Parts: sequence; C-alpha cells; structure tokens
Amino acid sequence: MTPDLMESMREVRERHEARTQQAGASGGDASFGRLLQAGQPDFTQGVALYLDDITVSFDGFRALNKLSLAINVGELRCIIGPNGAGKTTMMDVITGKTRPDAGRASFGSTIDLLRLRENDIAQIGIGRKFQKPTVYEQLSVFENLELALKADRRARASLFHRLSGEQLDRIGEILQLIHLKGEAQRTAGLLSHGQKQWLEIGMLLMQDPKLLLLDEPVAGMTDEETERTAELFLSLEGQHSLVVVEHDMKFVDQLTEGRKKVTVLHEGSVLAEGRLSEVQANEKVVEVYLGR
Repeated sequence: MTPDLMESMREVRERHEARTQQAGASGGDASFGRLLQAGQPDFTQGVALYLDDITVSFDGFRALNKLSLAINVGELRCIIGPNGAGKTTMMDVITGKTRPDAGRASFGSTIDLLRLRENDIAQIGIGRKFQKPTVYEQLSVFENLELALKADRRARASLFHRLSGEQLDRIGEILQLIHLKGEAQRTAGLLSHGQKQWLEIGMLLMQDPKLLLLDEPVAGMTDEETERTAELFLSLEGQHSLVVVEHDMKFVDQLTEGRKKVTVLHEGSVLAEGRLSEVQANEKVVEVYLGR
C-alpha cells in the first residue's frame, strides 16, 4: 500500500469511527444494520466507496489480497493493471456477486455492501457495465431507455403505464448525452458496437446511479467512438462517481487529463497510485505491467 493511500485510508477510518461514536452518544443505533434500513447512503463525508483490507480466495488463489481503496464523491478514477490483477473481482465484490473472505466494503458512510444482495446494491445507486454490451436488440433505442426507467414494474402498473412529460424529457436528455438522439427509433441490434456501448451506458444512467463501474468500456471501439466516450465520461464527472477499468492507455490519458489519480492493481493489491505520468514512470509498474 502506498503512503498516500495509507493516509487516505486512515482519514476515512477516523471519520467513520467519529460518526459511529457520535451516533452512539446521541442514543441512536450506529450499527450498519439499522442504517441500512433507511436505504440511503450518506455522502457527507466526501467518500463514495470505501474498500478496507478486502481479501478474496478461489481454491487457494488470492484474487484480492487485503485490497484497500477509497473513491471520492464525484471522482473519476481509472483502474489499470495486468490480467489477473483482481480488477474484475474487485467489481464483483462491490456489486455483491462475490463475497470476500475478509474486509469491509462501504457505500458512502452508512451502507455496508457486504450485507446486501446484488439487486439491492443496484437499487441503492451502484450501476455496473460489463465489457460486452447487453441491450435488447429487438427493441428500439428509445424502448431500451424506457425499460431502464426507475418505475413500478409490477404487471398491472406496467400495463397501464404512460410516460410522463418529465420521463420523456429525461429520455431525451440521455439520448443527447450518449450521442444517439438521431437513432431513437432505430432497432438496437442494428447499432454499431460503440453505439451499443453508449446505449447500455444510457440505460444505466436512466437509473440515476451514484456510482458507475465501467469495465473496459472502449474495447472494440473506433478512435472516434473512443474520443466521444471520453467526452461522455468527463461530462458525468462530478454528477456521478466513476470507476473505469481500462487497458487503453491513450483513453486513460484522455480521461485523467494529466491530473487525476490512477490506481494500479497487481496480484490483488494496490501497487501504485498517482497521476498517469507518475505511475508510468514507476519501476515496479513498468516491470509488472507497462513493460510487458
């Protein structure tokens, strides 16, 4: 763990402990169980995601080895590292797909992610995009976004559902944002690979997530599509927290703009953190990743 990360972890831990003590002194129940019932993450401490000493083993192999990581509210963080570094397992833990052997995972300062199921985690504001786009190919672009709306999906409610003006405006905003306004009535299966990626991102945004996990979002895209995707993510920064796992260093450079923090994973732990230029000059990073 790097000194900067150790200091960040210490500050987050101290804020969390102070909050817990305050709740106890006021007569409230400071346990995660009670706070989970409220259903709302608390971001007043400035931290969107906090992983503390997360360990995951598969048949004796440690996919994550005491991984600690903090993502701030509204931050865009790129995660890089060689294959097998633990990037996908990390996202599996955050989204409830994999349960760690040890450690803590918090969303904001109030939600213990390790006590929630996958669907509950999606409901509280964490959206995940896998590398391969998953859209309803027989439906139009508009219909895909409509299905992704936060709404009552029970049979009777769906049968009599009519889009409100506000919902129509929201779909229009997302269509503009993902560069598909002119393709609204086009069948999704006819879109290019990059356009399908944008559509899936748009479907996630319809859920208004607080945290977006994006796994190699520009894989298979053209240079123009990659550039537009970078513009899209930069426009989301500040409104959402974004964790982008990527191997394309040119794309990472576009996202970080030479100043944002990049995290390098290796063998399930943080190997280095800092600006892209700094981690690219790190001898250990060059040895295990960039030099390959």
